[in-house]
Amino acid sequence: MKYFNNPKGLFMISAVLTVLFMMSLPSISNAQSCCQVTESSDKWQSTQTFDKKWNGGRPDGHSPIGVMGDHTHGAGEFMFTYRYMLMDMDGNRIGTKKVSNQRVLQDFMVTPTDMQTQMHMFSLMYAPTDYITLMGMLPYVKKEMNHLTRMGTRFKTESEGLGDIKFAGLIKVFDNYSQRLHITAGMSFPTGSIDKKDRTPAGPNQQLPYPMQLGSGTWDLLPAITYLGQYKAVSWGSQISGVIRLGENDRDYTLGDQFDATAWGAWDWFNWVSTSYRLDWSSWGNIDGADPALNPAVVPTADPKLRGGDRLDMLFGLNFFVPEGPRFIQGQRLAVEVGFPVYQDLNGPQLESDWVLWLGWQYAFKAH
Repeated sequence: MKYFNNPKGLFMISAVLTVLFMMSLPSISNAQSCCQVTESSDKWQSTQTFDKKWNGGRPDGHSPIGVMGDHTHGAGEFMFTYRYMLMDMDGNRIGTKKVSNQRVLQDFMVTPTDMQTQMHMFSLMYAPTDYITLMGMLPYVKKEMNHLTRMGTRFKTESEGLGDIKFAGLIKVFDNYSQRLHITAGMSFPTGSIDKKDRTPAGPNQQLPYPMQLGSGTWDLLPAITYLGQYKAVSWGSQISGVIRLGENDRDYTLGDQFDATAWGAWDWFNWVSTSYRLDWSSWGNIDGADPALNPAVVPTADPKLRGGDRLDMLFGLNFFVPEGPRFIQGQRLAVEVGFPVYQDLNGPQLESDWVLWLGWQYAFKAH
């Protein structure tokens, strides 16, 4: 059972299951003999049968905006995306139970009370061929955390700056019968700072705890497998992804590996607007090693053994798409997604998530 308590193990198991699914794809092809298949089309079709190709030219042709690397492009196509993420965390949790500030202060001199994270994500996708899409992502992050001391003093710390830049290749391995499957091989570069400091009751220019840093400080692998499907006005999809840390950063620690599994369904209402529902399961490990500038006895955010956890989120989305019109607006998308946790099990005391909001704009165009 150790694999089910380890993000790497969970990812390996999920990858094996996906490979088994890929091996079953020939049986899907055999379905052609028992059902009619229409030819591929760039326009949405309300038919009684599966289109031959999965169609991205509809409002639910992309996943909910909170999913990264969800689709590939045709040869010569570019897509620019801007995403804004706002996450709010309020109150502490040990395991699955909420705990008061006073309970945390029995063991620590300081407790975090709430935290807010904002991220501006700029990404560019380009497909040199029909089967390979390249993607780069540049995040700008801002964090704020409020604290309470045993003496009743309240204070806030802040950090802001560039996060870890990511590059990935998306490789399409199946695209037929209104279904698509692609794998992602990505890498995260340690461009986000792990040396952020701020004023605290201990003095000015103090090293901030792990959650307030902007990056991992390590080179990280970003593998993923994504499946998409459509039928008439309905679409669905799932993605299994992971973050595998490589080595130790220059502050003598390694963030925990991460595992994520998400699945969604969407409904295309009028060929320009769709709604979606998504479930997202996240699991992340404790920190290996420790920053020598942090004292784990002072505040739980400085304890590397109190950073892991599991969470299940439920998210609702709305996508707008411009299928026709002048060239400079055709193909543009606006999207929003809001989510709430339905289950949290944290190696706490640790701040729990309250809600997350995603906003996005996407514009796809083809080079001539």
